[in-house]
Amino acid sequence: MKIEAGTIEELFEASGQFEEDLRKLDEWIMETEPHVKRQLISGTSITMMGYGEMDWQNDNDGDYWPVIGVAPQKNNLSVYVSGKKDGKPLLEVYTKEVLGGVNNGKHCIRIRNLKKVDEGKMKEAIRDAFAWAAEQRERFEKKRTSTDE
Repeated sequence: MKIEAGTIEELFEASGQFEEDLRKLDEWIMETEPHVKRQLISGTSITMMGYGEMDWQNDNDGDYWPVIGVAPQKNNLSVYVSGKKDGKPLLEVYTKEVLGGVNNGKHCIRIRNLKKVDEGKMKEAIRDAFAWAAEQRERFEKKRTSTDE
C-alpha cells in the first residue's frame, strides 16, 4: 500500500490502526541496533522505513535495499528481513518462536498485532539480520579488493 509521506513522522501518523505497533517495532529495532541508519523509502507501490543498507553484488549493484524494512499496509505491518542463519532465511528460523500465528513468506512477515510477537526473539532476529549483513559487506569488500589488484 502506498502511503503518501515525506518524513518518517508522517508515515507514523498515516499508519492508522498500526501506528502504535509501528512506533513500538521502530523502538525495538533502534534499541537493538542504535547505530543503524533509518530512512524513509518511497517506491511506486510502497512506502516504508528502511533500517541499514545491504551491499549488493549483482547486476543491480548500486540499488538500495534495507537490511530490515517496515511498511504499514491496509491489514497489517509488513516486515522485510534480509539474511540467513544456518543456511535458511532468518524468518524461517524464527517464525515459530517469534511470530506465532502471523502470516509470512521467506523474507516478509505480516503482523496484525505486535503483542503476539515475542520481543526478545524479534530482537534476536534483528541482531542476526545485521550480523549477516555485516558478513556480506566484509565478503563483498574482500571480493572487490581482490579484483581491483
